[in-house]
Amino acid sequence: MSNFSARINAAPIGNSIKRNLGSSTAAKSEPANSAISNSATGSEAQCGVDAKGVRKKRKAASNLTTLFNSSPLAVRMREDLVLAGRSEETQKSYLREMKKMAAYLSASPDSISEDDLRKYILYIKNDLQLDPNSLKVTHAALKFFYRNTCVRDWATLSKLKVQNQLKLPTVLAIDETHLLINTIQKPTFQCFFWTVYSLGLRMQETLHLQVRDIDSKRMLVHVRRGKGSKDRFVPLPLRTLEMLRAHWVTHRNPQWIFPCEGRNHKQAPTATAPMSESSAQLCIRKVVKQLGWDQRRISTHTLRHCYATHLLEAGVNLRQIQKYLGHKYLTTTMIYLHLTTMGEEAAVEKINLLMIDQKPPNGQEGTGSTVPRA
Repeated sequence: MSNFSARINAAPIGNSIKRNLGSSTAAKSEPANSAISNSATGSEAQCGVDAKGVRKKRKAASNLTTLFNSSPLAVRMREDLVLAGRSEETQKSYLREMKKMAAYLSASPDSISEDDLRKYILYIKNDLQLDPNSLKVTHAALKFFYRNTCVRDWATLSKLKVQNQLKLPTVLAIDETHLLINTIQKPTFQCFFWTVYSLGLRMQETLHLQVRDIDSKRMLVHVRRGKGSKDRFVPLPLRTLEMLRAHWVTHRNPQWIFPCEGRNHKQAPTATAPMSESSAQLCIRKVVKQLGWDQRRISTHTLRHCYATHLLEAGVNLRQIQKYLGHKYLTTTMIYLHLTTMGEEAAVEKINLLMIDQKPPNGQEGTGSTVPRA
């Protein structure tokens, strides 16, 4: 057992927290929702739209989505995803994509025709103009469903392709990265985002860090079930260990490093779930806006890109960075070569050294004469 784990396991745990959130919140929000609904209906009527027909269609789509959530079809798809070894996040995203299609077509996914499928794919590609990454998820979900859960021998499925685009991620300089994290006021989030950066983790990997994952003897962090359900170990910087220890003593949760605090911010000691992703995203958006960096496409994942790029600039081997990031293919890691000029500068220096003893042809050094063409 690591020193960090030993300290945590020996620590006292707080008393249970009452979780009586009540139904008053729902009751208060109902009039507001009703007002929004009435307002929308009024605007539709003014535009000459059959408001009653629109409401009926929306209700049917909503009912269909709800029905799909609890239907044997959705249960079967989730089971197939589990059998295929897909992660929980993949299960959620694939089911979400199927619900979107069901709502758009107002039909259960197992009752549509191939023409319906083509219609939906053209809609998300031409009308919604989804980015390539979103299209890939949609295509993957549709292929999985119609090749595993509800088998269809449709030629359209084999035509689903997404043109790869080299879209370089945003990367901050080291001083900018420190400024971003130090601008965060709340210690919990400051520790969270420093952990993301200093370990090069994904959002979900950081949220699900547990006490047992911190090995202070070997100075390693065990990342469990990362993307593709793969485990890996990443180096644990001393500063990060100190920050994690200082953060943990504020809640002493026996399982989670970053536990859910609850609405009253007092449930962390006994929380059985980690902090929510939405709270972290809200924090980073606020800080980015505060710094005036709104146009730079900065997110939590940007810190992971910074980690990889800064390691590369420090001279860390590309293969080692691939291992730390948990990339399956080296080509995925190689994108960071486009984000630094370090390799280019080194190459130019080596070329100059290589050519330093080479003399120009026909002794034309310094004459300004034209070099003969090959």
